[in-house]
Amino acid sequence: MSIDKKIYGFLFLSLIAFNGLLAQMTERPAEIAWSNPYSEPPKSMLTKIIHTDAAGFYGLRLQAAGVTAGKADVFVEYYLKEDMKLKMSKTLELKFKNKTRDFEDVLMMKGNKMYFLTSFNNQAKKKNYLFAQSVNLKNLRPSPKLNKISEVATKNLYQEGGFRSHISKDTSKILIYSMLPKKKKEPEQFSLQVFDSDFTELWSKEITLPFNAKNFSVEEYRVDNQGNVYMLGVIYEDQSKFRRGGKPTYQYVLLAYRNNGTDVEEYKVDLGDKFITDLTYRVARNGDLVFSGFYSDKGNYSVKGTYFFRLDPTTKEISNKNLKAFDFKFITEYMTAKKVDKARKADKKGDKKKAPELYQYALDELILRSDGGAVLIAEQYFVEERYDNNDFGRYGYGGRYGGFYGSRYRFNRFNNPYGYNSYRDQVYEYNYNDIIVVNIKPTGEIEWTARIPKQQVTTNDSGYFSSYAMSIVKDKFHFVFNDNPKNYDPNDKSNRLYNYNGRNSVITLATIDKDGAVQMDPIYDNRQAGITTRPKICKQIGRNEMLIYGERGRKYRFGSLKF
Repeated sequence: MSIDKKIYGFLFLSLIAFNGLLAQMTERPAEIAWSNPYSEPPKSMLTKIIHTDAAGFYGLRLQAAGVTAGKADVFVEYYLKEDMKLKMSKTLELKFKNKTRDFEDVLMMKGNKMYFLTSFNNQAKKKNYLFAQSVNLKNLRPSPKLNKISEVATKNLYQEGGFRSHISKDTSKILIYSMLPKKKKEPEQFSLQVFDSDFTELWSKEITLPFNAKNFSVEEYRVDNQGNVYMLGVIYEDQSKFRRGGKPTYQYVLLAYRNNGTDVEEYKVDLGDKFITDLTYRVARNGDLVFSGFYSDKGNYSVKGTYFFRLDPTTKEISNKNLKAFDFKFITEYMTAKKVDKARKADKKGDKKKAPELYQYALDELILRSDGGAVLIAEQYFVEERYDNNDFGRYGYGGRYGGFYGSRYRFNRFNNPYGYNSYRDQVYEYNYNDIIVVNIKPTGEIEWTARIPKQQVTTNDSGYFSSYAMSIVKDKFHFVFNDNPKNYDPNDKSNRLYNYNGRNSVITLATIDKDGAVQMDPIYDNRQAGITTRPKICKQIGRNEMLIYGERGRKYRFGSLKF
């Protein structure tokens, strides 16, 4: 799907008049109504939108040096939808009987039940405990009673057994997943606990993996609406981890614990000599497991196409299996004419090493269609590392944290011919670039692919204002992200895609319709609201409404974006 970034340039007379024209535009695809500005408590940060109801929404705020979990002060805030006015803010106390617990999470379960999860490492007993407290939504006060729901052995304060969780799609079940202590060369051990929406335990099971811990990595775990647990992992054949002799040396495996953990099944997933670069799954309404992801002919960090299949966990029958390469035009869409020519020659020769593939795409979403098909959404993401040297400039080349395994390849070279002890700063560049959307038919065939051009490269900020937020309204996908205003300057004839570097930006809305056509519109200049949008916090809160959140310094605002 070819997109010319100049198509929308006619909306502007000039970049200088950009702000004024945005205000004058009468035909916008969406409108934003902003709240009044608020001032954040010192050293605090809004970390997520917990839940929305008919009247308002709940936000989670942490306050600490560095704003991390653990010993941070925890606040739950409630805002009214109508004018986004802050109605209530309460501190969730971490102290209990002269002890200070660690913060884990605040979450919502079925029936509008909010829970405050904390943990405490008892060094005397060498155990880490997990507690759940219900939170009264009328006054945001947690119950004075601590309900211990889990415990795991720990060696010391710094090697404590941790807890992870996953909530079922209908929020009626929650899985608590814990790693258990083990000795060297022993298989990995963990515990599974499934609770209902009142945190009443439905079943629990301690598991010993049938693989050596060094050769197995857990990728994803889920609990379905019936309380069945599925865990996706990767088995490595050897320490090479990725490839040997040009072929993958790993295999995906799904472990299923069904019927209250009494039925244990193992399903192996592979594509022969092709590299699975990303894989995920969802549980369909009929109980089938729907798998989809990306594959490559080259290795672990590029994408040639997609695959799809359904698995009946009871019969182990696989259906609708399909593997399809992206077409040449889609892969080379934003290449220069010279690179396209080289790629075409390699493609005709069947040269796998030089044939074009997409690079470093992380699979974000697998959305199940009501007709049995699916939609894949991925974003190009990687982190480059380099060193700045104040005596001799930059040296070396940044390694990348892969979107697939999170592994780091690094090559650094420091030339110091004069023998000085030069000061070197480590710099991380966070790359959040193009978004791709793949619409898959119930048969597993690709119906259409779409690509949204985006370049966001920022330094040492973990991509704080980067990436995107997504809403689904009827048969359209809406993506919201920060973009460089130069990309919409009608006077720029270079057709260059300018980078958003974390500073001045416009909020861009990219819409994909039912046929895969892409439309991109700048809908608001962040400077007008005095903030910068944080897409990772933004969330769909209604059928045709997205909650926009932005901040600058200690000032923050909410916006209602209606499509």
